[in-house]
Amino acid sequence: MKALIKKSPEKGIWLEDVPIPEVDTNDVLIRIQKTAICGTDLHIYQWNEWAERTIKTPLVTGHEFSGVVQAIGPGVTHYKKGDRVSGEGHITCGNCRNCRAGKRHLCHKTVGIGINRNGAFAEYLVIPERNVWPLHPNIPSEIAACFDPLGNATHTALSFEMVAEDVLITGAGPIGIMAVAICNFVGARHVVITDVNDYRLKLAKKMGASMALNVTHGGIKDAIKELGMSNGFDIGLEMSGAPGAFNDMLQNMYHGGRIALLGILPKSTQINWDDIIFKGLHIKGIYGREMFETWYKM
Repeated sequence: MKALIKKSPEKGIWLEDVPIPEVDTNDVLIRIQKTAICGTDLHIYQWNEWAERTIKTPLVTGHEFSGVVQAIGPGVTHYKKGDRVSGEGHITCGNCRNCRAGKRHLCHKTVGIGINRNGAFAEYLVIPERNVWPLHPNIPSEIAACFDPLGNATHTALSFEMVAEDVLITGAGPIGIMAVAICNFVGARHVVITDVNDYRLKLAKKMGASMALNVTHGGIKDAIKELGMSNGFDIGLEMSGAPGAFNDMLQNMYHGGRIALLGILPKSTQINWDDIIFKGLHIKGIYGREMFETWYKM
């Protein structure tokens, strides 16, 4: 089969012929129909510092996908050939303390498809049955291929009680824009999103942002004043991985505010700890999706 391979530890990606993956007892072989590109895939292509310490080559890349069941192992009971599916890209051990407690998203032995094992930028993908997710007939394949980032947005946005709260989202990438819609749907009062890209901010506005702010033209405090907010934000959703954006968030949170941190900040990031300590802020790290509570909420 054809596949996009990270062939060697350097910048680039290669289209190669590789064997179709073998199907084990509890595995499902999926014929890939649609895929989407994640920021992680760009890091792997560019071969940045994270990729250097994480990726072992050669590797079939990609982890956002939808497709059709092509074959199943003898132990598979819930799927058959021809079923339309997507899947959870984090494969967990099932036996550690967190897995047994129903917190699979915190499994310390997690293996990511397209990161730690061969992924979805190929004609076929094999994953365990427990990671397969059935698709509703009304959901197009190209939308289903985006379930992974939608799940990230859902997990992040639903980390805290949202009704009547003022929310600041830093980073208007796809996940940040999806989070805008989710925050509105569950009843946030004001949803402000920041970025430096006007095109993305316009999309966020279409998704229901109260204000979409280009921080090169105005500050967050201006948004607080314009919206008539007497204090800072109750909830912060950090999606950008940009140190400046995170520091802006910390400075504009209300005392006792809650922050969900999805963006991966550089190791060199410096913050003013006084903003956290003396405001009594709560910060929660987000990794992937809750398995499988997030999928049901999506």
